[in-house]
Amino acid sequence: MLDDKKASRSGKRSGQLRTPAFLRNLRGVRNWKEATAWLEWRGIEDIECITPDQAGVARGKMMPSKKFTSNTSLALPSAVFMTTISGEYPESGNGFVYPEDDGDLKLVPDLSTLSVVPWESDPTAQVICDLVHQDGRVVEFSPRNVLRRVVERYAEHGLKPIVAPEIEFYLVDKNPDPDYPLTPPVGRTGRPIGGGQGYSIAGVNEFDELIDDIYHFSETQGLEIDTLIHEEGAGQLEINLRHGDPVELADQVFLFKRTIREAALKHDTYATFMAKPIQDQPGSAMHIHQSVVWAKDGRNAFSDKAGGETEIFHHFIGGLQRHIPNALIMLAPYVNSYRRLTQGSAVPVNTRWGYDNRTTAFRVPRSDPESRRVENRIPSSDANPYLALAASLACGLIGILEKIEPDAPAGTAVNQDAIELPRGLLEAVALFEGDEALREVLGESFTTTYAAIKRAEFETFMKVISPWEREYLLLNV
Repeated sequence: MLDDKKASRSGKRSGQLRTPAFLRNLRGVRNWKEATAWLEWRGIEDIECITPDQAGVARGKMMPSKKFTSNTSLALPSAVFMTTISGEYPESGNGFVYPEDDGDLKLVPDLSTLSVVPWESDPTAQVICDLVHQDGRVVEFSPRNVLRRVVERYAEHGLKPIVAPEIEFYLVDKNPDPDYPLTPPVGRTGRPIGGGQGYSIAGVNEFDELIDDIYHFSETQGLEIDTLIHEEGAGQLEINLRHGDPVELADQVFLFKRTIREAALKHDTYATFMAKPIQDQPGSAMHIHQSVVWAKDGRNAFSDKAGGETEIFHHFIGGLQRHIPNALIMLAPYVNSYRRLTQGSAVPVNTRWGYDNRTTAFRVPRSDPESRRVENRIPSSDANPYLALAASLACGLIGILEKIEPDAPAGTAVNQDAIELPRGLLEAVALFEGDEALREVLGESFTTTYAAIKRAEFETFMKVISPWEREYLLLNV
Protein backbone atom coordinates (compact mmCIF):
# COMPACT_ATOMS: atom_id res chain seq x y z
CA MET A 1 0.00 0.00 0.00
CA LEU A 2 2.83 2.38 0.85
CA ASP A 3 4.52 1.58 -2.44
CA ASP A 4 1.27 2.39 -4.28
CA LYS A 5 1.08 5.79 -2.56
CA LYS A 6 4.71 6.52 -3.39
CA ALA A 7 4.08 5.60 -7.02
CA SER A 8 1.01 7.86 -7.07
CA ARG A 9 2.96 10.81 -5.68
CA SER A 10 5.81 10.13 -8.09
CA GLY A 11 3.36 10.05 -10.99
CA LYS A 12 1.88 13.39 -9.98
CA ARG A 13 5.34 14.95 -9.74
CA SER A 14 6.40 13.58 -13.11
CA GLY A 15 3.11 14.79 -14.61
CA GLN A 16 3.78 18.27 -13.26
CA LEU A 17 7.29 18.20 -14.69
CA ARG A 18 5.93 17.22 -18.11
CA THR A 19 3.49 20.14 -18.12
CA PRO A 20 5.05 22.87 -20.29
CA ALA A 21 5.83 26.02 -18.33
CA PHE A 22 3.86 28.26 -20.69
CA LEU A 23 0.62 26.50 -19.74
CA ARG A 24 1.02 27.77 -16.19
CA ASN A 25 1.59 31.35 -17.35
CA LEU A 26 -1.11 33.60 -15.97
CA ARG A 27 -0.46 36.10 -18.72
CA GLY A 28 0.79 35.68 -22.25
CA VAL A 29 2.07 33.05 -24.66
CA ARG A 30 4.60 33.20 -27.50
CA ASN A 31 2.69 31.88 -30.52
CA TRP A 32 -0.58 30.47 -31.80
CA LYS A 33 0.41 26.87 -31.05
CA GLU A 34 0.95 27.78 -27.40
CA ALA A 35 -2.25 29.83 -27.38
CA THR A 36 -4.29 26.83 -28.55
CA ALA A 37 -2.81 24.59 -25.85
CA TRP A 38 -3.16 27.30 -23.17
CA LEU A 39 -6.86 27.74 -23.93
CA GLU A 40 -7.55 24.01 -24.04
CA TRP A 41 -5.67 23.38 -20.77
CA ARG A 42 -7.96 25.90 -19.03
CA GLY A 43 -11.15 24.80 -20.76
CA ILE A 44 -11.70 28.31 -22.13
CA GLU A 45 -14.97 28.60 -24.06
CA ASP A 46 -14.99 32.25 -25.19
CA ILE A 47 -12.43 34.91 -26.09
CA GLU A 48 -12.82 38.68 -25.75
CA CYS A 49 -10.69 40.35 -28.43
CA ILE A 50 -10.36 43.92 -27.17
CA THR A 51 -8.51 47.12 -28.02
CA PRO A 52 -8.65 50.60 -26.45
CA ASP A 53 -10.43 53.40 -28.30
CA GLN A 54 -9.47 57.07 -27.93
CA ALA A 55 -11.17 57.23 -24.52
CA GLY A 56 -9.53 54.02 -23.31
CA VAL A 57 -12.82 52.12 -23.56
CA ALA A 58 -12.48 48.43 -24.49
CA ARG A 59 -13.85 47.82 -27.99
CA GLY A 60 -13.85 44.50 -29.79
CA LYS A 61 -15.54 41.19 -30.41
CA MET A 62 -16.28 38.03 -28.47
CA MET A 63 -16.05 34.60 -30.12
CA PRO A 64 -15.74 30.90 -29.29
CA SER A 65 -12.15 29.93 -28.52
CA LYS A 66 -12.07 27.34 -31.34
CA LYS A 67 -12.94 30.03 -33.87
CA PHE A 68 -10.27 32.32 -32.37
CA THR A 69 -7.54 29.74 -32.98
CA SER A 70 -8.69 28.85 -36.51
CA ASN A 71 -6.99 31.81 -38.20
CA THR A 72 -10.17 33.86 -38.21
CA SER A 73 -9.81 37.40 -39.53
CA LEU A 74 -11.00 40.03 -37.05
CA ALA A 75 -12.09 43.53 -38.04
CA LEU A 76 -13.92 46.57 -36.68
CA PRO A 77 -15.24 49.68 -38.48
CA SER A 78 -12.72 52.51 -38.49
CA ALA A 79 -15.43 54.88 -37.20
CA VAL A 80 -15.35 53.10 -33.82
CA PHE A 81 -12.00 54.77 -33.15
CA MET A 82 -13.18 58.24 -34.16
CA THR A 83 -16.22 58.55 -31.91
CA THR A 84 -16.68 60.82 -28.92
CA ILE A 85 -17.28 59.51 -25.41
CA SER A 86 -21.03 59.90 -26.06
CA GLY A 87 -20.89 57.90 -29.30
CA GLU A 88 -21.12 60.79 -31.77
CA TYR A 89 -18.87 61.60 -34.71
CA PRO A 90 -16.77 64.74 -35.23
CA GLU A 91 -17.10 67.00 -38.23
CA SER A 92 -14.39 67.04 -40.87
CA GLY A 93 -12.06 70.03 -40.74
CA ASN A 94 -8.75 71.33 -39.35
CA GLY A 95 -6.94 68.48 -41.10
CA PHE A 96 -9.38 65.76 -40.01
CA VAL A 97 -11.36 63.99 -42.74
CA TYR A 98 -14.03 61.52 -41.72
CA PRO A 99 -13.74 58.38 -43.90
CA GLU A 100 -16.89 58.20 -46.01
CA ASP A 101 -16.57 54.46 -46.65
CA ASP A 102 -16.12 53.66 -42.94
CA GLY A 103 -13.89 50.76 -43.96
CA ASP A 104 -12.74 48.00 -41.65
CA LEU A 105 -9.56 47.96 -39.61
CA LYS A 106 -8.01 44.61 -38.72
CA LEU A 107 -7.56 43.45 -35.14
CA VAL A 108 -4.25 41.63 -34.64
CA PRO A 109 -4.15 39.79 -31.27
CA ASP A 110 -1.05 40.43 -29.16
CA LEU A 111 -0.69 36.96 -27.65
CA SER A 112 1.64 38.27 -24.93
CA THR A 113 -1.47 39.81 -23.32
CA LEU A 114 -3.62 36.65 -23.28
CA SER A 115 -5.21 36.11 -19.86
CA VAL A 116 -8.40 34.84 -18.26
CA VAL A 117 -11.42 37.02 -17.45
CA PRO A 118 -11.96 36.06 -13.81
CA TRP A 119 -15.33 37.74 -13.26
CA GLU A 120 -17.13 35.84 -16.04
CA SER A 121 -19.25 32.84 -15.02
CA ASP A 122 -18.25 30.81 -18.10
CA PRO A 123 -14.52 30.11 -18.72
CA THR A 124 -13.49 33.19 -20.69
CA ALA A 125 -10.18 34.69 -21.79
CA GLN A 126 -9.20 38.11 -23.15
CA VAL A 127 -6.49 39.36 -25.47
CA ILE A 128 -5.49 42.92 -26.35
CA CYS A 129 -5.29 43.56 -30.09
CA ASP A 130 -3.41 46.01 -32.27
CA LEU A 131 -5.05 47.83 -35.17
CA VAL A 132 -3.74 47.62 -38.73
CA HIS A 133 -5.12 48.63 -42.12
CA GLN A 134 -6.24 45.97 -44.59
CA ASP A 135 -2.83 46.13 -46.30
CA GLY A 136 -1.00 45.61 -42.98
CA ARG A 137 0.02 49.21 -42.33
CA VAL A 138 -0.08 50.34 -38.72
CA VAL A 139 -3.09 52.49 -37.77
CA GLU A 140 -1.19 55.52 -36.48
CA PHE A 141 -4.08 57.13 -34.61
CA SER A 142 -4.86 54.08 -32.43
CA PRO A 143 -3.77 54.78 -28.82
CA ARG A 144 -1.60 51.68 -28.41
CA ASN A 145 0.27 52.50 -31.61
CA VAL A 146 0.69 56.16 -30.59
CA LEU A 147 2.48 55.06 -27.40
CA ARG A 148 4.53 52.47 -29.26
CA ARG A 149 5.59 55.17 -31.75
CA VAL A 150 6.93 57.35 -28.89
CA VAL A 151 8.81 54.41 -27.34
CA GLU A 152 10.36 53.64 -30.73
CA ARG A 153 11.57 57.24 -31.00
CA TYR A 154 13.44 56.75 -27.73
CA ALA A 155 14.97 53.55 -29.12
CA GLU A 156 16.30 55.46 -32.14
CA HIS A 157 18.51 57.36 -29.70
CA GLY A 158 19.61 54.33 -27.68
CA LEU A 159 17.19 55.10 -24.86
CA LYS A 160 14.35 53.22 -23.19
CA PRO A 161 11.67 54.86 -21.01
CA ILE A 162 10.50 53.19 -17.79
CA VAL A 163 7.21 54.14 -16.11
CA ALA A 164 5.17 53.37 -12.99
CA PRO A 165 1.59 54.69 -12.90
CA GLU A 166 -0.45 55.42 -9.78
CA ILE A 167 -4.23 55.36 -10.33
CA GLU A 168 -6.76 56.99 -8.01
CA PHE A 169 -10.48 56.22 -8.13
CA TYR A 170 -13.65 56.56 -6.08
CA LEU A 171 -16.09 53.97 -4.85
CA VAL A 172 -19.60 55.47 -4.92
CA ASP A 173 -23.16 54.32 -4.42
CA LYS A 174 -24.93 53.20 -7.57
CA ASN A 175 -26.25 56.18 -9.46
CA PRO A 176 -28.75 55.17 -12.18
CA ASP A 177 -30.04 58.76 -12.55
CA PRO A 178 -27.25 61.14 -13.69
CA ASP A 179 -29.27 64.18 -12.51
CA TYR A 180 -28.40 63.28 -8.91
CA PRO A 181 -24.95 63.88 -7.35
CA LEU A 182 -22.73 60.94 -6.50
CA THR A 183 -22.57 59.86 -2.86
CA PRO A 184 -19.94 57.86 -0.93
CA PRO A 185 -20.76 54.20 -0.28
CA VAL A 186 -21.57 52.56 3.03
CA GLY A 187 -18.70 50.44 4.34
CA ARG A 188 -18.71 47.45 6.65
CA THR A 189 -19.42 49.70 9.67
CA GLY A 190 -22.81 50.54 8.16
CA ARG A 191 -22.01 54.24 7.91
CA PRO A 192 -21.31 56.34 4.81
CA ILE A 193 -17.58 56.82 4.25
CA GLY A 194 -16.22 60.25 5.19
CA GLY A 195 -13.26 62.19 3.85
CA GLY A 196 -9.89 62.81 5.48
CA GLN A 197 -8.95 59.12 5.39
CA GLY A 198 -5.57 59.51 3.69
CA TYR A 199 -3.44 56.37 4.24
CA SER A 200 -5.99 55.10 6.77
CA ILE A 201 -5.87 51.32 7.17
CA ALA A 202 -9.32 51.46 8.75
CA GLY A 203 -10.52 53.25 5.60
CA VAL A 204 -9.19 50.40 3.46
CA ASN A 205 -10.69 47.81 5.80
CA GLU A 206 -14.15 49.29 5.21
CA PHE A 207 -14.03 47.57 1.81
CA ASP A 208 -12.11 44.40 2.70
CA GLU A 209 -14.19 42.01 0.62
CA LEU A 210 -14.24 44.26 -2.44
CA ILE A 211 -10.48 44.82 -2.23
CA ASP A 212 -9.93 41.08 -1.83
CA ASP A 213 -11.76 40.61 -5.12
CA ILE A 214 -9.61 43.30 -6.78
CA TYR A 215 -6.48 41.42 -5.65
CA HIS A 216 -7.89 38.06 -6.66
CA PHE A 217 -9.03 39.25 -10.09
CA SER A 218 -5.66 40.97 -10.64
CA GLU A 219 -3.57 37.95 -9.64
CA THR A 220 -5.62 35.66 -11.87
CA GLN A 221 -4.84 37.92 -14.84
CA GLY A 222 -1.14 38.21 -13.99
CA LEU A 223 -1.45 41.90 -13.09
CA GLU A 224 0.96 43.11 -10.43
CA ILE A 225 -0.23 45.56 -7.77
CA ASP A 226 2.59 47.21 -5.83
CA THR A 227 0.54 48.91 -3.08
CA LEU A 228 -3.03 49.97 -2.33
CA ILE A 229 -3.99 52.87 -0.07
CA HIS A 230 -7.00 54.93 0.97
CA GLU A 231 -6.69 58.48 -0.35
CA GLU A 232 -8.04 61.74 1.10
CA GLY A 233 -11.47 61.63 -0.55
CA ALA A 234 -14.50 59.81 0.84
CA GLY A 235 -14.22 56.30 -0.57
CA GLN A 236 -11.18 57.27 -2.69
CA LEU A 237 -8.53 54.57 -3.21
CA GLU A 238 -5.21 54.47 -5.03
CA ILE A 239 -3.41 51.55 -6.64
CA ASN A 240 0.31 51.73 -7.49
CA LEU A 241 1.79 49.51 -10.17
CA ARG A 242 5.35 48.21 -10.44
CA HIS A 243 7.61 49.99 -12.91
CA GLY A 244 8.25 48.62 -16.38
CA ASP A 245 7.85 49.05 -20.13
CA PRO A 246 5.35 51.81 -21.07
CA VAL A 247 3.20 49.71 -23.41
CA GLU A 248 3.03 46.85 -20.90
CA LEU A 249 2.11 49.24 -18.08
CA ALA A 250 -0.53 50.97 -20.21
CA ASP A 251 -1.99 47.53 -20.95
CA GLN A 252 -2.10 46.86 -17.22
CA VAL A 253 -3.89 50.14 -16.43
CA PHE A 254 -6.34 49.42 -19.26
CA LEU A 255 -7.13 46.02 -17.72
CA PHE A 256 -7.04 47.31 -14.12
CA LYS A 257 -9.81 49.78 -14.86
CA ARG A 258 -12.01 46.96 -16.15
CA THR A 259 -11.05 44.81 -13.18
CA ILE A 260 -11.82 47.45 -10.54
CA ARG A 261 -15.18 48.31 -12.09
CA GLU A 262 -16.17 44.64 -12.21
CA ALA A 263 -15.08 44.01 -8.62
CA ALA A 264 -17.11 47.03 -7.48
CA LEU A 265 -20.22 45.90 -9.37
CA LYS A 266 -19.97 42.51 -7.71
CA HIS A 267 -20.46 44.39 -4.42
CA ASP A 268 -23.31 46.54 -5.75
CA THR A 269 -21.07 49.63 -5.96
CA TYR A 270 -19.68 51.81 -8.73
CA ALA A 271 -15.97 52.46 -9.21
CA THR A 272 -15.39 55.72 -11.09
CA PHE A 273 -12.25 57.18 -12.63
CA MET A 274 -13.81 60.60 -13.24
CA ALA A 275 -11.31 63.36 -12.47
CA LYS A 276 -13.73 65.22 -10.16
CA PRO A 277 -16.73 63.01 -9.38
CA ILE A 278 -17.89 64.61 -6.12
CA GLN A 279 -18.15 68.33 -5.39
CA ASP A 280 -15.89 69.55 -2.53
CA GLN A 281 -13.94 66.28 -2.54
CA PRO A 282 -10.40 65.85 -3.94
CA GLY A 283 -10.00 64.93 -7.57
CA SER A 284 -8.52 61.68 -8.84
CA ALA A 285 -5.12 61.61 -10.52
CA MET A 286 -3.02 59.19 -12.51
CA HIS A 287 0.48 60.16 -11.42
CA ILE A 288 3.20 58.85 -13.74
CA HIS A 289 6.70 58.07 -12.45
CA GLN A 290 9.17 58.22 -15.33
CA SER A 291 12.82 57.42 -15.84
CA VAL A 292 14.98 56.77 -18.90
CA VAL A 293 17.64 54.07 -19.16
CA TRP A 294 20.34 53.35 -21.71
CA ALA A 295 19.17 50.48 -23.91
CA LYS A 296 22.66 48.95 -24.16
CA ASP A 297 23.23 48.35 -20.45
CA GLY A 298 20.10 49.42 -18.55
CA ARG A 299 21.85 52.24 -16.63
CA ASN A 300 19.66 55.11 -15.50
CA ALA A 301 20.30 57.95 -17.97
CA PHE A 302 19.21 60.47 -15.33
CA SER A 303 22.30 59.68 -13.19
CA ASP A 304 25.99 59.79 -14.08
CA LYS A 305 28.62 57.31 -12.84
CA ALA A 306 29.26 59.43 -9.75
CA GLY A 307 25.54 59.46 -8.90
CA GLY A 308 24.93 63.06 -9.97
CA GLU A 309 22.19 64.44 -12.18
CA THR A 310 22.80 64.34 -15.94
CA GLU A 311 21.96 66.79 -18.69
CA ILE A 312 19.39 64.27 -19.97
CA PHE A 313 17.63 64.46 -16.59
CA HIS A 314 17.43 68.27 -16.71
CA HIS A 315 16.47 68.38 -20.39
CA PHE A 316 13.72 65.82 -19.77
CA ILE A 317 12.24 68.13 -17.12
CA GLY A 318 12.71 71.11 -19.42
CA GLY A 319 10.70 69.35 -22.13
CA LEU A 320 7.91 68.60 -19.68
CA GLN A 321 7.79 72.22 -18.57
CA ARG A 322 7.64 73.63 -22.07
CA HIS A 323 5.34 71.16 -23.83
CA ILE A 324 3.00 69.63 -21.22
CA PRO A 325 0.59 72.62 -21.40
CA ASN A 326 0.26 71.88 -25.12
CA ALA A 327 -0.27 68.17 -24.46
CA LEU A 328 -2.72 68.71 -21.60
CA ILE A 329 -5.67 67.55 -23.70
CA MET A 330 -4.17 64.03 -23.54
CA LEU A 331 -3.70 64.23 -19.74
CA ALA A 332 -6.97 66.03 -18.91
CA PRO A 333 -9.25 64.92 -21.75
CA TYR A 334 -12.74 65.98 -20.62
CA VAL A 335 -14.60 69.05 -19.41
CA ASN A 336 -14.75 67.48 -15.95
CA SER A 337 -10.95 67.08 -15.90
CA TYR A 338 -10.45 70.83 -15.53
CA ARG A 339 -12.55 70.95 -12.36
CA ARG A 340 -9.68 69.08 -10.69
CA LEU A 341 -6.98 71.57 -11.72
CA THR A 342 -7.68 74.24 -9.10
CA GLN A 343 -5.53 76.30 -6.78
CA GLY A 344 -4.90 75.50 -3.13
CA SER A 345 -5.03 71.72 -3.33
CA ALA A 346 -2.48 68.97 -3.89
CA VAL A 347 -3.05 69.37 -7.63
CA PRO A 348 -0.51 71.22 -9.79
CA VAL A 349 -1.70 74.39 -11.52
CA ASN A 350 1.54 75.30 -13.27
CA THR A 351 4.68 73.69 -14.71
CA ARG A 352 7.06 74.05 -11.76
CA TRP A 353 9.31 71.21 -10.59
CA GLY A 354 11.01 70.41 -7.31
CA TYR A 355 12.58 67.81 -5.06
CA ASP A 356 9.98 65.83 -3.10
CA ASN A 357 7.56 68.75 -3.50
CA ARG A 358 3.99 67.57 -4.02
CA THR A 359 2.72 71.05 -4.91
CA THR A 360 4.73 71.00 -8.16
CA ALA A 361 3.70 69.52 -11.49
CA PHE A 362 6.93 67.54 -11.77
CA ARG A 363 8.19 66.05 -8.52
CA VAL A 364 11.56 64.36 -8.12
CA PRO A 365 11.07 61.81 -5.31
CA ARG A 366 13.88 61.05 -2.87
CA SER A 367 15.79 58.03 -4.17
CA ASP A 368 19.21 56.58 -4.80
CA PRO A 369 20.87 57.47 -8.15
CA GLU A 370 19.83 54.18 -9.77
CA SER A 371 16.15 54.99 -9.09
CA ARG A 372 16.21 58.69 -10.00
CA ARG A 373 12.92 59.55 -11.69
CA VAL A 374 10.43 62.33 -12.38
CA GLU A 375 6.80 62.10 -11.27
CA ASN A 376 4.29 63.85 -13.53
CA ARG A 377 1.44 64.83 -11.19
CA ILE A 378 -0.76 66.54 -13.79
CA PRO A 379 -2.64 63.62 -15.46
CA SER A 380 -6.10 62.80 -14.15
CA SER A 381 -7.38 59.25 -13.77
CA ASP A 382 -9.92 59.73 -16.57
CA ALA A 383 -7.08 59.88 -19.12
CA ASN A 384 -6.51 57.05 -21.57
CA PRO A 385 -3.35 55.44 -20.09
CA TYR A 386 -1.77 54.90 -23.52
CA LEU A 387 -2.23 58.54 -24.46
CA ALA A 388 -1.24 59.97 -21.07
CA LEU A 389 2.02 58.00 -21.13
CA ALA A 390 2.63 58.90 -24.77
CA ALA A 391 2.11 62.61 -24.09
CA SER A 392 4.33 62.77 -21.02
CA LEU A 393 7.14 60.73 -22.57
CA ALA A 394 6.92 62.69 -25.85
CA CYS A 395 7.37 65.98 -24.00
CA GLY A 396 10.37 64.60 -22.13
CA LEU A 397 11.93 63.29 -25.34
CA ILE A 398 11.51 66.64 -27.10
CA GLY A 399 13.30 68.24 -24.16
CA ILE A 400 16.18 65.76 -24.48
CA LEU A 401 16.52 66.22 -28.24
CA GLU A 402 16.20 70.01 -28.15
CA LYS A 403 18.29 70.32 -24.96
CA ILE A 404 15.64 72.41 -23.19
CA GLU A 405 16.84 73.73 -19.85
CA PRO A 406 14.40 73.72 -16.91
CA ASP A 407 13.94 76.63 -14.56
CA ALA A 408 15.17 76.52 -10.96
CA PRO A 409 13.47 73.93 -8.73
CA ALA A 410 10.75 75.23 -6.42
CA GLY A 411 11.71 75.16 -2.77
CA THR A 412 8.33 76.22 -1.40
CA ALA A 413 4.65 75.50 -2.01
CA VAL A 414 3.58 76.66 -5.47
CA ASN A 415 0.00 75.40 -5.67
CA GLN A 416 -1.33 78.90 -4.86
CA ASP A 417 0.60 80.48 -7.74
CA ALA A 418 -1.00 81.70 -10.95
CA ILE A 419 -2.55 78.98 -13.09
CA GLU A 420 -0.33 78.40 -16.12
CA LEU A 421 -2.20 75.44 -17.60
CA PRO A 422 -5.14 75.71 -20.02
CA ARG A 423 -8.38 76.32 -18.14
CA GLY A 424 -10.69 74.47 -20.49
CA LEU A 425 -11.06 71.97 -23.29
CA LEU A 426 -11.07 74.31 -26.30
CA GLU A 427 -8.02 76.22 -25.13
CA ALA A 428 -6.19 72.92 -24.61
CA VAL A 429 -7.15 71.71 -28.11
CA ALA A 430 -5.82 74.91 -29.71
CA LEU A 431 -2.48 74.60 -27.90
CA PHE A 432 -2.27 70.91 -28.84
CA GLU A 433 -2.78 71.61 -32.54
CA GLY A 434 -0.25 74.42 -32.52
CA ASP A 435 2.70 72.42 -31.14
CA GLU A 436 4.61 71.24 -34.21
CA ALA A 437 7.18 69.27 -32.20
CA LEU A 438 4.44 67.25 -30.50
CA ARG A 439 2.66 66.72 -33.80
CA GLU A 440 5.83 65.29 -35.32
CA VAL A 441 6.41 62.84 -32.46
CA LEU A 442 2.78 61.75 -32.03
CA GLY A 443 1.83 61.66 -35.72
CA GLU A 444 -0.34 63.79 -37.97
CA SER A 445 -3.28 61.40 -38.20
CA PHE A 446 -3.54 61.03 -34.43
CA THR A 447 -3.24 64.78 -33.80
CA THR A 448 -6.02 65.72 -36.22
CA THR A 449 -8.31 62.84 -35.19
CA TYR A 450 -7.96 63.44 -31.46
CA ALA A 451 -8.45 67.21 -31.74
CA ALA A 452 -11.62 66.70 -33.83
CA ILE A 453 -13.03 64.30 -31.22
CA LYS A 454 -12.36 66.72 -28.36
CA ARG A 455 -14.03 69.62 -30.18
CA ALA A 456 -17.09 67.47 -30.79
CA GLU A 457 -17.21 66.44 -27.11
CA PHE A 458 -17.15 70.07 -26.05
CA GLU A 459 -20.06 70.88 -28.34
CA THR A 460 -22.04 67.98 -26.88
CA PHE A 461 -21.34 69.23 -23.37
CA MET A 462 -22.56 72.71 -24.31
CA LYS A 463 -26.02 71.28 -25.08
CA VAL A 464 -26.51 70.34 -21.41
CA ILE A 465 -27.98 72.88 -18.96
CA SER A 466 -26.35 72.54 -15.54
CA PRO A 467 -27.93 72.93 -12.07
CA TRP A 468 -25.72 76.04 -11.54
CA GLU A 469 -27.41 77.75 -14.48
CA ARG A 470 -30.88 76.91 -13.23
CA GLU A 471 -30.01 78.03 -9.71
CA TYR A 472 -28.43 81.40 -10.50
CA LEU A 473 -29.83 82.40 -13.87
CA LEU A 474 -33.38 81.11 -13.91
CA LEU A 475 -34.91 83.96 -11.86
CA ASN A 476 -32.11 86.52 -11.68
CA VAL A 477 -31.29 87.51 -15.26
